[in-house]
Amino acid sequence: MQEKKICYKVYSQYLKEKYGEKVYKIPINLPVTCPNRDGTIGYGGCSYCGEKGAGFENLSNCLSVEEQMRTNISYIQKRYKAKKFIAYFQNFTNTYMSFSTFKKNMREACIDNVVELSISTRPDCIREEYLSYLKELSYQKHINITIELGLQTVNYRTLEKIHRGHTLAEFIDAVLRIQKYGFQICVHLILNLPWDEKIDVVENAKILSALSIDFVKLHSLYIEKNTMLGKQYKKGEISLITKEEYVERVILFLEYLSPNIVIQRLIGRAPKEDTLFVNWNTSWWKIRDEIEGQMKKRNSFQGRKYNYLHGSALKKLL
Repeated sequence: MQEKKICYKVYSQYLKEKYGEKVYKIPINLPVTCPNRDGTIGYGGCSYCGEKGAGFENLSNCLSVEEQMRTNISYIQKRYKAKKFIAYFQNFTNTYMSFSTFKKNMREACIDNVVELSISTRPDCIREEYLSYLKELSYQKHINITIELGLQTVNYRTLEKIHRGHTLAEFIDAVLRIQKYGFQICVHLILNLPWDEKIDVVENAKILSALSIDFVKLHSLYIEKNTMLGKQYKKGEISLITKEEYVERVILFLEYLSPNIVIQRLIGRAPKEDTLFVNWNTSWWKIRDEIEGQMKKRNSFQGRKYNYLHGSALKKLL
């Protein structure tokens, strides 16, 4: 059977090459909130964020970190014969807690067969003592560290409209400080925010490339019930691009993105019962296959237009 040609750098293959076999992410759900929800910098959170956050497939946060890890690992080991795992602190802001609590949670996740901690947080919730501790833990436990940063878009006007609570500056600051510790960084982007245009899609790719980001997760915007964005959607105050336009935006993004950046996801998903809009009523994998099919048809590939850094204007003079 002929091997399927993929036109971008796929995360699952990257993990196989790095760890020598398939690696499974284990989601961890902590009883945490966000500074954009509790009044520290704002109330209610981002306009698209629901009460459950992003962890709709997680176990209860009443369970300890170790209990969640062992429960999920036991199930995946039996079903898939898995041997290596990534502890994924997924929901809300996983560095937004006291330093002592943070250390306890990170230590609990370092059980047998865990090769990496992946910690999802906000750009304005990165502090030196937390990073320093993770560096120490990494050495002690011989474990890799990835920090996942929610950016969503580089367009500062759109960040304000979705009540994100930070600007591009905080993101750049977080990236530069994380990189000093040698940790890898994954950035989350939403490519179909109502106020963004194709020029913003290109700028997303350029800035991530210029900052030498390691991974990116692309999401299509889903609209949850009982959110600020949901109210705007029902009132007809916002409109969303078509599925075909989303496919075009993903391809455009990938073409401008550095070929060294690994793609963890091309599109997100959410439970239909909690949403007013999600993925144009199309299965996420069908949209992924359409993106890959279109890229193959056009002879498109990640990094095709990656020609704008390293003093590009001097090229003809050399």
